[in-house]
Amino acid sequence: TGLVFWAGVNGGDPRPFGGGPGIVQIDEPYMQARPEDARRYGLAALNAALDGITGTTAVHICFGYAAIIHERPSGYSFLSELAQCSCHQVSIETAQSNLDTSVLSTLPGKKIILGVIDLSDMNVETPETVAARIRRALVHVPPEDIIVAPDCGMKYLPRDVADGKLHAMVAGARIVRREVERQRARA
Repeated sequence: TGLVFWAGVNGGDPRPFGGGPGIVQIDEPYMQARPEDARRYGLAALNAALDGITGTTAVHICFGYAAIIHERPSGYSFLSELAQCSCHQVSIETAQSNLDTSVLSTLPGKKIILGVIDLSDMNVETPETVAARIRRALVHVPPEDIIVAPDCGMKYLPRDVADGKLHAMVAGARIVRREVERQRARA
């Protein structure tokens, strides 16, 4: 039944972009929460939903909103399997869980949407904190394959906190970009 449902989501139309978004992202909390089921049929259902889509696609494996789900696992129970997914990008949460980023090496060929903003903390990160989170991933993924992002949706944050966190994210990314550019200039 999972495959039938996903075929309905895709609707057989390989053009969901149709002049609209440049990237379509599927947010997927089920696979992380129920990894055995995800291994049995989730990946096949996800690939069926993405079948024939010609634009850039991303999958966000979600731990759940921090305002609702307060405890975070230290790692993903279903992530390396996404190496076999037809999506182009995989979105992961690293800030709230302090994820061991070595798991990123199990996703060769995928762009990584790297969650670097902790949504469970109302304090705004410093740009240096964000830069440190990005650097942890650079050990396992080339810089051109990293896209920085918040861990998940920011709808439960007060607007001023969300704005501050986004500004810190941009400033942290700029710090790391300058470092990478200096390294490449020396090479």
